[in-house]
Amino acid sequence: MPERLRRPVSWLASLSRPLLTLSPERLTLLVCLVFTLFYQQAFWQQVIAAEPALTVWQLLAYGLVLTVLQFIVFVLFITRHTAKPLLSVLFLLAAMVSYFTGHYGTYVDTHMIDNVLQTDTKEATELLTPGFAGYLLIYALLPLTLLWRVRLVDTFWPRALGRRLAYLATGLAVLTVALLLSYQSLLSLMRNHTELRYLITPGNALISTGRVLATSDPLPEQRLPIGEDATRLPRAGDRPLLMVLVVGETVRAANWGLNGYARQTTPRLATRDMINFTEVRTCGTSTAVSLPCMFAPIGKDDYDERYIKSHESLLDVLDHAGVTVLWLDNQAGCKGVCDGVTHETISTDRHPHQCRDGRCLDEALDEELRDRLDSLEGDTVIVLHQLGNHGPSYYQRYPEAFHRFTPTCDSADLSGCSQQAIINSYDNAILYTDSVLDRLIGALAGQSHHAASLLYVSDHGESLGEHGLYLHGLPYAIAPREQTHVPMVWWSSPVFDEAVGLDKGCLAGTRDAPLSHANLFHTVLGAMKIDSRIMKPQQDMTDICRGLHRPAPPRPSSTSSIDSWS
Repeated sequence: MPERLRRPVSWLASLSRPLLTLSPERLTLLVCLVFTLFYQQAFWQQVIAAEPALTVWQLLAYGLVLTVLQFIVFVLFITRHTAKPLLSVLFLLAAMVSYFTGHYGTYVDTHMIDNVLQTDTKEATELLTPGFAGYLLIYALLPLTLLWRVRLVDTFWPRALGRRLAYLATGLAVLTVALLLSYQSLLSLMRNHTELRYLITPGNALISTGRVLATSDPLPEQRLPIGEDATRLPRAGDRPLLMVLVVGETVRAANWGLNGYARQTTPRLATRDMINFTEVRTCGTSTAVSLPCMFAPIGKDDYDERYIKSHESLLDVLDHAGVTVLWLDNQAGCKGVCDGVTHETISTDRHPHQCRDGRCLDEALDEELRDRLDSLEGDTVIVLHQLGNHGPSYYQRYPEAFHRFTPTCDSADLSGCSQQAIINSYDNAILYTDSVLDRLIGALAGQSHHAASLLYVSDHGESLGEHGLYLHGLPYAIAPREQTHVPMVWWSSPVFDEAVGLDKGCLAGTRDAPLSHANLFHTVLGAMKIDSRIMKPQQDMTDICRGLHRPAPPRPSSTSSIDSWS
């Protein structure tokens, strides 16, 4: 063979030769050690932050416990034939999870797995950044290449079984000693910082996915009805009622201009005669949790995921009362909330000027509403589900005209941008939402066939680098205020106020009272003059202000509250 051909062949042959010869058990132990050393960056950072006085010996003991625990679990499923395929899957999973926990501060629990399972293609592709690809090259492709160059010993099964039992016994003995050496500090750490278990990779993803998929009690095929007794109450005037309910996406109260943010990100709303509520908390930190909860009769304090998923929503109660209901979506769907009513997704063909690359700007919602206004008949509730500030591609959520705060982060890979650039892009997106809401109010104020109102509230907030966290979805118990405190605004025409007996001055007096997503269900029913046994008037933030015979309450102090479930 010519020399010029012999060299490539020799190189390829060298790649096929094994680097090591190991037993399946020893290979599994080596992989678990690699996971502990290289795939737990977020976990170790949080451990050191929680225990700054941690000694080297305690740290080594924690690492030993983590390694041996993983080994004892994984080795139960490892044989000579399954070792490489299963460990390959674990490497891929560990690489992907460690990227997001390390770069965005993500905690992987069952709600996060729900988010992943419900993410559409457009959302997923935004996360496939060059930084993510480079990370996978180092933490997935490289170890997989080395893994498949290990030769596994071929042993007769009785001897292999004996070896397996010996490894397990040794592992249990080492684990016992490591726990004894670190018991007090480790117990204190895990008791006071239970969220750390969501950072142990890849166990966090495996356990959370298992819990999501292993639901033993399936939901009913048909959602259980609620509010079937709903009826419309008499009201003044002869115009039908119209409420536009705008569900914002990923907008946090901290950057909302009307809340006193240093930047005026809501200049157009500031000129409107509307009410801004300053203390509104969410039901969850992700759309998959918050959206269904917002439209349920229960809130965060009484949160019951099974109840919410197995029962009808606010929209169904409105439908039972004879109200026309329409859901218009510019996001990744309604998470089951709108299944019982008319719902449509914004079409890119109908709004070519607002849509590109399969995504539409939120002005398409305004265009869609204007196209339908004149054809509406009877009492109507229209829900507009915004694209809003959905990350990490904040720069794609607004047109060039709103490129006001600079420099911006023009990439989905936030690690390549300064925190200020990320905030600038995020604020530009809020500036655009302000414009969209202003246009919607203008459209409602300009029509004369309905008594109109608008209620806007965001589904959850967002972290923009505070405490090293980005995006959203943290377990609620440890989520920062940036992810749980959201804006909410109310606008209504004088004709609407007169029709339902709403004293706007009274309602403005509650603007600083603590509210939450739990108030939405009952407020919409109350404001639309609908009565049902499922309603709780104390949860309706307009209840104390409807009926002109009732005096307006004094402006609440900072310690007062509106009775709320969450």
